[in-house]
Amino acid sequence: MSMLAGAAEEADVRAACTRGDVTGATTAALRLYGPEVLGFLVAFHKDHDAASDSFSLFSEHLWRSLPEFGWRCSLRTWCYRLARNAAIDVERGEARRKQVGLSSAPEVSALVQKTRTETLSALRSTKRTALEKLRDELPEEDRTLLVLRVNRQLDWREIAVVVAGLSREGDEDALGREAARLRKRFQLVKDRLRTLAQARGLR
Repeated sequence: MSMLAGAAEEADVRAACTRGDVTGATTAALRLYGPEVLGFLVAFHKDHDAASDSFSLFSEHLWRSLPEFGWRCSLRTWCYRLARNAAIDVERGEARRKQVGLSSAPEVSALVQKTRTETLSALRSTKRTALEKLRDELPEEDRTLLVLRVNRQLDWREIAVVVAGLSREGDEDALGREAARLRKRFQLVKDRLRTLAQARGLR
């Protein structure tokens, strides 16, 4: 399922959570958003092995967190928040300490492996554009902004939840300020990317 999956599809995950079916909820969530989250992690790390490690950690954290997930943001936004946190843990070498294991959820583990294999294979066989290669030269937060806004089309408050860990039901003023900050930074990132593209004769 693509990023166009919305409230109707997420309702299935929520219903499974309500029934106490954590395995069913997690597998439904991974079917909805697993491939696009893994694509985001590849862009974050610029390395398929690190992205694979982060995806495993993200999946474990998703499985563990769904029973307490309060639906204060969309499931999709929550997945990206968990994914970015997992990626940062992998970058810092903290992933092993934070792993919880999916040995008691073999269905989830099997889907994680299937998603990882199929998605990474597809990404390896897809020719990357010149602009995507330029994007790799940017700092991590700038790459994250580009992927979440341009490729995933999240709104600015959703991006603030992902990047800054703010809650939609928390301080609305803080959320608004962070969204505004990210919007301004995004414009600077676009200008930087445009300058790089012109310098390389791409535009």
